[in-house]
Amino acid sequence: MTGVREFHTIDVAEREDRVTVTLDRPAQRNAIDAAMIAELHQVCDQLEQEPKLLLLTGRGDHFAGGADIGELRDRRRAEALAGINRTLFDRIARLPLPTLAVVNGYAFGGGAELAYACDIRIATPTTQFANPEPGLGIMAAAGAAYRLPVLVGASLAKQVLLAGARIDADTALRSGLVLQIVDGDHVGAGHALLDRIAGSSALALRLTKLVVDAAAPRPFADDLAQAVLFETTDKYDRMTAFLEKRNR
Repeated sequence: MTGVREFHTIDVAEREDRVTVTLDRPAQRNAIDAAMIAELHQVCDQLEQEPKLLLLTGRGDHFAGGADIGELRDRRRAEALAGINRTLFDRIARLPLPTLAVVNGYAFGGGAELAYACDIRIATPTTQFANPEPGLGIMAAAGAAYRLPVLVGASLAKQVLLAGARIDADTALRSGLVLQIVDGDHVGAGHALLDRIAGSSALALRLTKLVVDAAAPRPFADDLAQAVLFETTDKYDRMTAFLEKRNR
């Protein structure tokens, strides 16, 4: 990536329309430590300046088995108030263009919260989401408390956040947490999905995401976004191509 020479905890591959980030600490189940947080912030720096689609996945058998417990044990009140993980995950959620988490195996703790921060998720048959933080004397404080209820409903979210329940791939699909379950080349399936998304107008995707993520009733925001799109030549050309194809 522009301005970045080397990563140690993630692998980054860039195409014209997307960036693929692979969490790369397989011996630690891709646990999210301070170094990984810093490197993911560098990715966000680039994607905020040069918007592209983002695919996130994990090296090996798991997406991310959680935050690094050794580091968490030594964090105190000041680190909690700084929202170290939450700040990054909120930033990922705000990236201009759609983000996709390809979740293989465990997405536990901070790993689950990273997946929740993405716009879309796909799973494999081995996928499990969990937030066991209360068992460690803390709470899931990097976005799960406000993202998971929106994604799956308050009842299922409380089962996960309070009772330690795990969401397996089938439950994730039924609840809408994931789009599909891929038994095979899950990363390839993720790229196929991004290929489809990339065929849409980048500006339309960006404005749609902005409006969907708005916190309050937003009909006027819808009107403003649509007004911008209605003036683009991209909209005219795409609709012309559609009409010409239909009339053949």
